[in-house]
Amino acid sequence: MSRVDEPWICDRPASKRYPIYTRANIAEVFPGIVPPLSSTNDTWRSAEMGWREGLVRFGAFDREEFAADRDEMTAIFGGYGYLNVSVSRVMGVRMPGSNPDLVDYSYFGEQPGIPPYRPQPGDESPVHTRRMAETIAWVMSTDDVPDVDDYRATAARLRAERPNLSAMSNAELAEHAFGVHETYTVDWLGTHFFLIYCASVPLGALQQTVTGIGRPDLLTPLISGIGGIDSAAPSQAMWDLGRTVAASAELTRQFDQGVAGLDARLRASDHPDAKRFVADFDAFLYEYGSRAVNEWDLTTPTWETEPALALASIGGMRLRGDGDSPKLKSRRLIGERNDAVEAVRAALAGDQEALGGFEAALHAAHVFLPARERSKTAIVRMIGEPKVALHELASRFARDGHIDGTADLGMVTREEFPRFVADPAAFRDVIAERWKRVREFERLVPPFVLVGDPPPPSTWARRDDSAAEPAVAAPGETLSGASGCTGTAVGPARVILDPAEADELLPGEILVAPATDPSWTPLFVSAAAVVVDVGAPLSHSAIVSRELGIPCVVSCTGATDRIRTGTAIKVDGTAGTVTVM
Repeated sequence: MSRVDEPWICDRPASKRYPIYTRANIAEVFPGIVPPLSSTNDTWRSAEMGWREGLVRFGAFDREEFAADRDEMTAIFGGYGYLNVSVSRVMGVRMPGSNPDLVDYSYFGEQPGIPPYRPQPGDESPVHTRRMAETIAWVMSTDDVPDVDDYRATAARLRAERPNLSAMSNAELAEHAFGVHETYTVDWLGTHFFLIYCASVPLGALQQTVTGIGRPDLLTPLISGIGGIDSAAPSQAMWDLGRTVAASAELTRQFDQGVAGLDARLRASDHPDAKRFVADFDAFLYEYGSRAVNEWDLTTPTWETEPALALASIGGMRLRGDGDSPKLKSRRLIGERNDAVEAVRAALAGDQEALGGFEAALHAAHVFLPARERSKTAIVRMIGEPKVALHELASRFARDGHIDGTADLGMVTREEFPRFVADPAAFRDVIAERWKRVREFERLVPPFVLVGDPPPPSTWARRDDSAAEPAVAAPGETLSGASGCTGTAVGPARVILDPAEADELLPGEILVAPATDPSWTPLFVSAAAVVVDVGAPLSHSAIVSRELGIPCVVSCTGATDRIRTGTAIKVDGTAGTVTVM
């Protein structure tokens, strides 16, 4: 395969100063090829600049330490998104009480094959160490993060003040979509990245404490069931809707007919149960409709634009028993957390300094872990407004035969978009050719970690290469990962590579996925346990599992390749292991 010349899919030069990149974490945001619209509008550049601003605000870097003429925090190689590891390792060198190994653990968990840190001139900086010490002191003592509440209020206002999109012209729809997106993204992402680093402070402190007393197993329960995790709230709401369906013969009959056409059937029904459900479902969509798959991409569907995605998850939850309620499972985690807290306090009794540090770290975890998720939720809700406008635009163009659907908008660059809106028919061949190129690269497996410029995509492994497939895990074999959430579960595995396949997950099955973003969260409630290939203590799958009380193993390398759907497995979320029965 020859290299693609178009900038939205060809390799971008790797940073010389910060040369190591990874697919870890970004797979939660852009699991596949980054569409040209996303890579050329403010989504991509905002992530780059927001990340830099977050580091500067934390005190870890000066703006002058980053190149002004190219991206360094983010990259696109062979069409796939990557995040920089080297920068975070330098931060680990400069941060008091941290080191590159702790940074690697937060990124990769127990993932093998990660190149070791090698010191470079300029990594150490006493000036930045002092600045970060001041930030850490604030993190360990503050009670709230006001910026996040402001963002959440602004996102709610944008939803409440949404204009009448159906009355807008095509050009006005595009102007509105990009206007909202480009007004808020950079500033909000800067705060989000700042909070990511703030949240890592208490996690690192707690990890050092439990390791010091010889009880590393206490880390996960210490940060479980703390409440206020916004990305878990839709699942709680879906569970309530699922209970409504389970209690109604009419709603059960409607859901038993399948998700296809379900929304229309319910809205056309005169049955009182259907009317009540539709009213509750509309309230759910108003509050959480911005969520769904690949939430940072402007052209992917949301629960509001494709209600069937949400109804599929509700349909799975209705089949669970009352004992599987997330609230009940959360109570278990709260009890485990209280026990873990008392165990640490007992181990530190007599050492007032260490005990005081532990209490401060515990308090900071309760402040910043929810704040981190709240900032992400506010961003997703803000992005939901441009997505609805672009969906309206795409619906018009599809109705006129110019495109097939909203995803086709992603094949147009930001610079081309005004011309596309004026004459969509002129871009029919361009869109088709770009989809062809995307499909070519989707057949490739992007390297998980890259050092410097990547090898040509023509040398990458292919997804359809059976010779490269790893051996299926044999009965009795145990795959090791890291603890995402405590608890154990036994059941048949269900390997799911796309959250749109939610209706395939049956009650009692164990979800095995490559990585998860918030769009996967409803599946957690339907699953007996969760296993992911990639993840760490602060990855989405771990955070939400700890809120919902779902046993979870992260960083279980190759799980989706080595475990087959239907295979009976045992998940030990406390030990971080998955055993084939």
